[in-house]
Amino acid sequence: MEHTKTIHTPRFFIFVQKNIVLFIALFFALATAILIPPDAQYIEYFDFKTLSCLFCTLAVICALKNIRFFTVLANKIVKMAGNTRTAVLALVYITFLGSMLIANDMALLTFLPLGYFVLSSARKEKYMAYTFILQNISANLGGMLTPFGNPQNLYLYTKFQIPNGEFLRIMLPPFLLAVALLTICSFFVRKEPLTVGTRKLPKLPVKRTVLYLLLFAFTVVIVFRVIPYQIGLVLIPLVLLFIDRKALRQVDYPLLLTFAAFFIFAGNLSRVPFIQQHLSALLQKNTLLVSAASCQFISNVPSAILLSHFTENYEALLLGVNIGGTGTLIASLASLITFRQYTTLYKEKTVSYIALFTLLNFMFLSVLILFCALIY
Repeated sequence: MEHTKTIHTPRFFIFVQKNIVLFIALFFALATAILIPPDAQYIEYFDFKTLSCLFCTLAVICALKNIRFFTVLANKIVKMAGNTRTAVLALVYITFLGSMLIANDMALLTFLPLGYFVLSSARKEKYMAYTFILQNISANLGGMLTPFGNPQNLYLYTKFQIPNGEFLRIMLPPFLLAVALLTICSFFVRKEPLTVGTRKLPKLPVKRTVLYLLLFAFTVVIVFRVIPYQIGLVLIPLVLLFIDRKALRQVDYPLLLTFAAFFIFAGNLSRVPFIQQHLSALLQKNTLLVSAASCQFISNVPSAILLSHFTENYEALLLGVNIGGTGTLIASLASLITFRQYTTLYKEKTVSYIALFTLLNFMFLSVLILFCALIY
């Protein structure tokens, strides 16, 4: 009798596959360290407030996810949908609003499985790729309205000390246009009867839910500079240490390390005269287009960190790295999450997914860039 030998992939390679962006960032950080050897100035590269706020937000979100808060809330909303079009609209809006509060990548990790459950249990899988892509776009664009909606916003908001009213003034017009475009795209889904399968959802623990929501409100207050971030950095981990240690273990530490590596990469490049001269010249010509184009090749977070060293035009830079999150698969880290989740479920449909993804994303990118170029 023959025995099939199971081949186990080493844990390190699995870790690399899941965190490929981290290793790319580390490579760039080490490569630029050859040009600019480590010195005392390195410590100035790091934006500790951004890293601290990001850590606190991620920790509280993990705690809320552990009690299934977002799943329970989203399921109740989707169950009210009576047809496929309404269900897709609900999924898009939930992801859109979620990204404003819990960041774009967390919104996708939370609500993509819900989209899969709703459509697969109703046997409407023909809409799966379209819905996943709209959820992906909504996560990238929904997060633009708040400083904590995506990592690049948090970084730029902190670095340039952008006033709250000014931030809202800049981001509200493209945000409203994004809502309109997503709504129009959702109406391309046919209005077919929908019966969503039932699954038993856990009851939310009232005391923990209230506590975690208070902690989340506390992180929002910290991001908006009402309370010093150092207080949150002590208080939030301390509370979770006693209430939910698992949440602290679940924090996306590779994302924090990715930020740290990109801080080194961007800081080193800003000290290279040739780079400084040419990037500054390009950004002076058209910061919006250069920042949006940069996202297509190196993603929006590293683009924000790198380009912020060469321009003071934070308005155009903020718009560019948010709008630039649409476009190619690598324009946003969140897009890679959606791609990975979809291709895990439907590996044979990878090519058709990429084609539809590219078509829809570049449509959004073109319309939003044209809109911002006209009104700003």
